[in-house]
Amino acid sequence: MSPFKLYCFAQSGNAYRAALMLELCGLAWEARFVDYFNGETRTEAYKRDVNEMGEVPVLVDGELKLSQSGVILDYLAKKTGRFLPDDEAGRREVLRWILFDNHKFTSYFATLRFMVGLRGEGENELTAFLRTRARAAYAVADAHLQASDFLLGDRPTIADISLAGYIYYPERAGVVVEDYPALARWAGRIAALPGWKAPYELMPGHPLVLAATP
Repeated sequence: MSPFKLYCFAQSGNAYRAALMLELCGLAWEARFVDYFNGETRTEAYKRDVNEMGEVPVLVDGELKLSQSGVILDYLAKKTGRFLPDDEAGRREVLRWILFDNHKFTSYFATLRFMVGLRGEGENELTAFLRTRARAAYAVADAHLQASDFLLGDRPTIADISLAGYIYYPERAGVVVEDYPALARWAGRIAALPGWKAPYELMPGHPLVLAATP
């Protein structure tokens, strides 16, 4: 069986979700480096041949090509029978948390990290707003995780893998995981799963010079 191919780059937490899922499921895969910072995703060739949305990740499985990390997580979970509840109620709860992640938990933080942690921009009203919203979303997840090891109880699901997308990056931009004790313990449990690797170990590319910005 040919390995999966994943279009990705190391700084992308969205791509990290897909790469981490492949590793946690023990699947063979090849990374296809996407030179995002030099504009590859904005080229007509990339949009034509890889993803019309101009984004990563993109997963290729034979003739099938998938984009959007939530779609990829769901596909791999169903293909392998792992990290997804068997019942409809559980699957709805997984979807609820993935949507929360996409709209709040990751979206605010990822934009803040890109501006402050990767581009080295100074503080302004927008970064303050993004940080406030990111911290509020982290507080929601932290409160929920005080009652369980993972989002849906004692077993990890793709909801956990989705929320973990940006948790392990060193560029925190003032949103510190350790400030949320239950969330920090949860992050440790995810990192203890067989096959876990940190983003910069798992995907091609490397931390940018500006990535040292707190």
